[in-house]
Formats: sequence, structure tokens, C-alpha cells
Amino acid sequence: MARPLRIEFPGALYHVTSRGNARAPIFLDDRDRRLLLHILRDVVARYRWVCHAYCLMTNHFHLLVETPEANLSRGMRQLNGLYTQRFNRAHERVGHILQGRFGAVLVERDAHLLELARYVVLNPVRAGLVAAAEAYPWSSLQATIGLTAAPEWLRPGALLARFGSRARYLEFVHEGAGQASPWTGLRGAVLGSDGFIERLAGRIDHRAGEIEFPRPERLVHREPIEVFFPPAVKANRPLRNHRIRALVASGRYTVAEVGRHLGLHYSTISRISAREARRAPEVTIQDLTPG
Repeated sequence: MARPLRIEFPGALYHVTSRGNARAPIFLDDRDRRLLLHILRDVVARYRWVCHAYCLMTNHFHLLVETPEANLSRGMRQLNGLYTQRFNRAHERVGHILQGRFGAVLVERDAHLLELARYVVLNPVRAGLVAAAEAYPWSSLQATIGLTAAPEWLRPGALLARFGSRARYLEFVHEGAGQASPWTGLRGAVLGSDGFIERLAGRIDHRAGEIEFPRPERLVHREPIEVFFPPAVKANRPLRNHRIRALVASGRYTVAEVGRHLGLHYSTISRISAREARRAPEVTIQDLTPG
């Protein structure tokens, strides 16, 4: 399975999740939760992260973090690696605790910071662990609204600044408890407007166009399909067919999308793609050059 592409740049904001291997618990007791927060404190300081919110569940945890120095992957390797080592030592276990790589969704700050912060701390309510989010001791909410002292590495100021008071922020959280979560089942590398995604294009590593990366992450900077089929390409059937094969094989566009653009039935696109694959099995990034 392809490894997720990490889109990293200074000032990026992420919703990060790490889950237990085979959905197993990653916290067996409160000492484990305190251990994770202790390591998180050191990671935030070392990598100069801004942590807006967090929530530790039973078999996974959520973070809402900003990375002024474009170092999310390095910080998460430190966090998850140290936690696994110390968890295994404490419980006399060996092997993986966490399931594969962490999940990370790049978030458009102005549009989604508040909603995601609310989503993160409402997880215990939606899981039926507590009736009210502020009753859960292992999220950042109690510190954000002043029920407990905020650790020095938690930065709730950006959330509270939008409301003017902790009470109003808590009302905002409570309002979300009665609504269907817009983030349940969230997939893909980016959460933001079309304009936000377009602005990312120049920041994304050139590897985003390589075929081995998952399709949702290649779509972040895919060119409009029109640029692959200018009149000269449409008039040159061998070149057109080669371009069809390249786009379908890359996963940037589906058979149906290519067919709609060219005015051809999807079964025709499938036949062309299969025929071209027999002629030239390998597809390289050069085959996807627009024009």
C-alpha cells in the first residue's frame, strides 16, 4: 500500500490522528495517558509546534497542531516512537502499538480551525464516554475553558480570541454536540477551499505527481484535464490515446472523467487504455506532461 504523502510547509495546520494496531487500546491506564502528554510536551518544545487542541481516547488520539518550521513528520516520529518504546517497557511488551503511520489532514486555518477544535474535544461525547465534553479529563477542553491549569505547551488563545470569553467558547462546543459531525470519516490530505488547494500547488513536493502515491493526495495539485488534451493532441489519435492511458494509469483522472471530457463512452476509454498498456506497459511522469 502506498505511503501517504506529507504536505509540509512553515505555518501549516494539521488534524493529526494515531490509532492502535488492529484497533487495540494504546492506553491501558491513566499512567499511559500521562506518559503520552509528557512526551507531547517535549515534542512541542523541541519542534516549536503550536498545539491548539488534543484528545486522548482509548485506542487513538487526536491533535490539532501548527508547525512553524515544516516538521510534522519528524515530530510525530519522535512522539510515536518514544511512546511505543516506553509503553512496551512499562507493560513488558514487544512489537507495534500504533497502526502504521499517523494520519494527517492539512487544514485551511481560517475556514476550519474552530470546527476541528470542537470536533476533537467532542470525541468522548460521541463515543458515549461522558455526557458533556468538559467532563472528560483527557482532552484539552478543561484547560482551554479554565477548569484546570493549562500546560505551557497548550496554546488555546487562537480559539478563545474568536469568542471573547471561555463561557462563549464552551457554548460553541456544546452546540456541536447535537449536530452530526462534518468530519466523521474524513479522508484525503487536505481540508480547505478550492482557492486554498490552488495556493498549495507551489508548496507540494514534485513527488505528488508520481504514480505510487494515493489518488486523493495526487488530486491536490492535479492540472485541469483540458491542459492534457489541447486541439493538437485531440487531432493526433496516437498521441491522444497515449495520453488517455497515462492519465488513467496515474489515477489522476478516472475513466469516466476522461470519457466525459473527450465525449467518449467510458468503455471506449477503457479499451483504449488497455490497448495502450499492452503496447507500452510502463508509464512515467514524463508521459503526464501537459500539452
